[in-house]
Amino acid sequence: MSSFYPPDKAKDFSEFALGRIRENGLLPSPENYELWFIYRAGANPAMNKALDEMLAKEIKPTNEICLSIFDQFLRANREDERVRSAGDQIKKTIEEVNTAVGSVREFATEYHDTLEDVHDKLKEDKTKEEVTKILGHVLADTRAMLDQNEHLEVLLKESATTMEKLHRDLEIARKEALTDALTGLSNRKAFDQEIDKIAKAACTADGEVFTLLLMDIDHFKSFNDSFGHQVGDQVLRLVAKALKDGIKGRDVAARYGGEEFAIILPFTKMDSALKVAEFLRLNVAKKEVVNRMNGERLARITISIGVAEYVKSEPIENLISRADSALYAAKHNGRNQVAVAPVSMNAGSRASG
Repeated sequence: MSSFYPPDKAKDFSEFALGRIRENGLLPSPENYELWFIYRAGANPAMNKALDEMLAKEIKPTNEICLSIFDQFLRANREDERVRSAGDQIKKTIEEVNTAVGSVREFATEYHDTLEDVHDKLKEDKTKEEVTKILGHVLADTRAMLDQNEHLEVLLKESATTMEKLHRDLEIARKEALTDALTGLSNRKAFDQEIDKIAKAACTADGEVFTLLLMDIDHFKSFNDSFGHQVGDQVLRLVAKALKDGIKGRDVAARYGGEEFAIILPFTKMDSALKVAEFLRLNVAKKEVVNRMNGERLARITISIGVAEYVKSEPIENLISRADSALYAAKHNGRNQVAVAPVSMNAGSRASG
């Protein structure tokens, strides 16, 4: 990263980044370092604007906030660069193979002409020496042809290996671009793609219903305020694992944002979804934050859940809004509970055209 800048500038940016990490009690992670390095360098104006707005509100940068901003403004750029690099390598490999194939094709044509010429010459009366000389030329050309073919075979094997590696790299990049780095769950981008796909399938003639769960960690801010942001990150990971372990099959668990999570339950109606939601709530409620140094139990973790069943042709925004309203009701009524979203009167009013 620093190689793109003059040494004196890179040193300044690096010292600034390390200083911000220390001042805010952040983890010295590569993401946090890169975030503040780029901020000082001013290389990503959109990211700087987001950070400046946060700092103007006197919001303390936490590991969670920094990672969220990193994911939004820097990780996508990194993955795009990896995809571009892989695309350039694929293009180069294809060009090399095409060049080699062209050379072999050209040599094969010349070899064919040589054999035709030899065929014509051998029709004439030739001395033993002349025949030996002609066949010697044919043998030399045959060896050259075999060398060309061997070179092409080696190149094709190398190209196949390269393409296989690039395929793996692109698959890794694709997964990373759709995964929340802290929790390992699907990220918001993956959630948006998946719910859109499932909703479109549900709108077909034989489409099946599905249900959305929106959930929020109760009193999450107090974990950060009382025990520090590392404990807050631990809570997020614990809840994420409980959610991931509590679903199966085609169910999709995602970190929706901050301390909020979402689960899509395909082919699931409200009654079954409520059972899943209650199971998840109880499963999370078994989790406790423990001081790893002395085993002291610091706090219990609970979540509130809003449940909304999809109505055919309902705009996704409407479904999410209903689930969010149910989540608000669950928190308003005392937290650590499940609330059901009523079917909106506007649920089926998607505008046409």
